[in-house]
Amino acid sequence: QVQLVESGGGLVQAGGSLRLSCAASGRTFSTYTMGWFRQTPGKEREFVAAISRSTSSTYYTDSVKGRFTISRDNAKNTVYLQMNSLKREDTAVYFCAADRSGVVGVQTPYEYDYWGQGTQVTVSS
Repeated sequence: QVQLVESGGGLVQAGGSLRLSCAASGRTFSTYTMGWFRQTPGKEREFVAAISRSTSSTYYTDSVKGRFTISRDNAKNTVYLQMNSLKREDTAVYFCAADRSGVVGVQTPYEYDYWGQGTQVTVSS
């Protein structure tokens, strides 16, 4: 069992930056593919970014490419999402997730096994 706790959300002006963190419990963090998703009211949970176990591969949805960077520190059991040049449409609750299979490039929510509680990101104009 893995517990995930996100932090770093908040209110930021358009064009600003935020860094989300997701701390994981347990000793098997380095074996999981990690992902970030986001969700707004009435919409499906949307893939944002994912990173492989070894950090050698990263994946992004098109709308955040060039602005967001996913990274992980396996020694600290933590995955990060650096968000730059934020836009109003980035406003959402952001969730981190862990996939036990370790498959590279997983982008669908149902393939992830563990989820954090989410952190709110609000971008104002």
